[in-house]
Amino acid sequence: MSDPISDINKEDAFFRKKMFLSMIIPGIFITIMWLVKITELLMDTELSGLGIYPLTVKGLAGVIFSPFIHSDFKHLFNNSLPLFFLATALFYFYSEVALKVFMWTWFLTGMLVWFSGREAWHIGASGLVYGLAAFLFFSGIIRRHFRLIALSLLIVFLYGSMVWGIFPGVYKNVSWESHMLGFFSGLLLALLFRKEGPQRPVYEWMEGDEEEDLSGGDGEPGSEPETKRLRD
Repeated sequence: MSDPISDINKEDAFFRKKMFLSMIIPGIFITIMWLVKITELLMDTELSGLGIYPLTVKGLAGVIFSPFIHSDFKHLFNNSLPLFFLATALFYFYSEVALKVFMWTWFLTGMLVWFSGREAWHIGASGLVYGLAAFLFFSGIIRRHFRLIALSLLIVFLYGSMVWGIFPGVYKNVSWESHMLGFFSGLLLALLFRKEGPQRPVYEWMEGDEEEDLSGGDGEPGSEPETKRLRD
């Protein structure tokens, strides 16, 4: 007979390990962001030329490099905390698809900004932040999984005010295009990956209800249900 306390300790160890592993890629990404800014300071240089400049060859490299470039330490700090939290939540709750979602959010947001942004250098990781926030919010709603819906509500509580950043003119010297297109990318990816990763659990009582519906609801063999409902 298994020891309940031992089982609980093993379960706690599993979730602690999962949390630690979920922090690795976000931690590495943000560390690179800070190293780039420190390098700029030490070398007395500016790397905004590695950002996105729409519809130019010179600005195309920014699709990859722009999330690592920030105007100052305040800009860097403001992006670091939400990016670490959102990316860690992505890798923890959506571990099966997290890397694909992270990479596609990064690439798709960058390309959309390159195609449709204003004629200016677009730098910073805020587009990625908006993309991850949108993915986590809409995925929980679409999947109708109670834990993921709870995460969606937490995203709204913590970062709901970010929605103002997708509108032009609200904040000065801010790439609202990156915010808006990152938000759009997150929504799109939530739809595309809706059948991958965690799904809503089906409990025994729910299966029983389905079987009753298929039998006609009165238990008589051969009776046809009035309507059929197909579940994703």
